[in-house]
Amino acid sequence: QVQLVESGGGLVQPGGSLRLSCEASGYIFSDYAMAWYRQLPGKARDVVARISATGAASHHVNSVKGRFTISRDNGENTLYLQMNNLKVEDTAVYYCVRLVNLFAAPDYWGQGTQVTVSS
Repeated sequence: QVQLVESGGGLVQPGGSLRLSCEASGYIFSDYAMAWYRQLPGKARDVVARISATGAASHHVNSVKGRFTISRDNGENTLYLQMNNLKVEDTAVYYCVRLVNLFAAPDYWGQGTQVTVSS
């Protein structure tokens, strides 16, 4: 069965960096686009960044452009989110998701990893 397991969350000070990882299993990783979503406190889940199946194309929402970078290693079945210059408003639960294509809705979700940005 499809499994998506996130890691790398934690507590970081404003301006700091974290790298989230998502290990995928149970399907052919390189056949699917992937994305990171996040859920801010009291808000609905929303997309942060998307990446195509090959990694050739990606899209980041405006609020994280220039600070976050989505990438993937198809040889290792792993998705990444490098987060730099973190802000308090980035505090959220971050989810790894699978997409049928780059702009499709997610069909599988990971369990989420908490990122807290606080001084």
